[in-house]
Amino acid sequence: MMTRPEVEVSHNVFHVAVCGRNVPVGVARCFAHVVTDRSGRILPGKIKPNVVPAGYGPAQLRSAYAITTTGSFSTIIAIVDAYGYNNAESDLATYRAQFGLPPCTVSNGCFRKINQNGQQSNYPRQDTGWAQESALDLDMASAMCPNCRVYLVEANSASLYDLATAENRAAWLGAHVISNSYGGDESGTQSYESAYNHSGVAITASSGDSGYAGGVEFPASSPHVTATGGTSLYRASNARGWSETVWSGAGSGCSSVYYKPTWQKDQLCGMRMVADVSAVADPSTGVAVYGPVTYSTSGWQVYGGTSVAAPLIGGIYANNGGSVTYGSNPYANQTHLFDVTSGSNGSCGGTYFCTGEIGYDGPSGLGTPDGIGAF
Repeated sequence: MMTRPEVEVSHNVFHVAVCGRNVPVGVARCFAHVVTDRSGRILPGKIKPNVVPAGYGPAQLRSAYAITTTGSFSTIIAIVDAYGYNNAESDLATYRAQFGLPPCTVSNGCFRKINQNGQQSNYPRQDTGWAQESALDLDMASAMCPNCRVYLVEANSASLYDLATAENRAAWLGAHVISNSYGGDESGTQSYESAYNHSGVAITASSGDSGYAGGVEFPASSPHVTATGGTSLYRASNARGWSETVWSGAGSGCSSVYYKPTWQKDQLCGMRMVADVSAVADPSTGVAVYGPVTYSTSGWQVYGGTSVAAPLIGGIYANNGGSVTYGSNPYANQTHLFDVTSGSNGSCGGTYFCTGEIGYDGPSGLGTPDGIGAF
């Protein structure tokens, strides 16, 4: 049985992973973290008193990453998560109304909720932790690409088999972007990897939330996805107006299963290296989300985890709407990224595997978005 993990602390802010850490091989866990009090109770509005609701909203995120476009209704972002989310449409409506984003509903064709078999009915049972993950994902995709359509594809369970089935369903539905804020042990995943290999589709996958010591997660280690790491994002008195360091919880490392794609050129890892790019993930510099607090009630909360980065980067791919060649695009357009050169997510002998450096490093990849040009 999956259990909720212990309360964690980042820069004096308490937070809890919404999905239990101890899952068996062949099962994924989500990587969202919600800000709490020291006992693990959700207390919205505690860390960003100058932002209402608490946490960064669309305007701050778009400013930080220099996003000025709003996307097109012809572009579909698919969010793949496990289990059901009963109030997905109404919670998303609250988030979008709060921040002045255009309505995204079933009736206007912008929002759809689909089970892994392609039905807009017979949804899986709700799991509150995974529903919280889904709320985060829907809100971040909306923040970055408010004019895009957003589909939530719900897998029957958190098994890699069901998630792969949902992934293929998202591609079949015509998604230009598929966001995946979950992962599991790489062992035995080769039979599922083809689900994350869809030519021309931008597939993002969170790198994890256990730092370098947590090991490499799949599907982030697939050579056909854009693996998204994590940063701490701060206001700054510089030309950009923001600064970033590596988030200590961001996953990174060298795959033991998957080959290195030709566009990766780092020298110490002969296999697939994680991550490719990154975005805000530190709960202490977290994002505003409207979603489940309990099974039946919703409210404003603050979230972090590399679960933020996957739909955020996915939303930027959707803004661009152009051709995508797996995860190669950022490597060919590095001048459109903010380099993250400080911070660490663990102990790795001082190498780029766990240390923020000039140029490429594992926790932040090539850096964070500076406009849509890298995507």
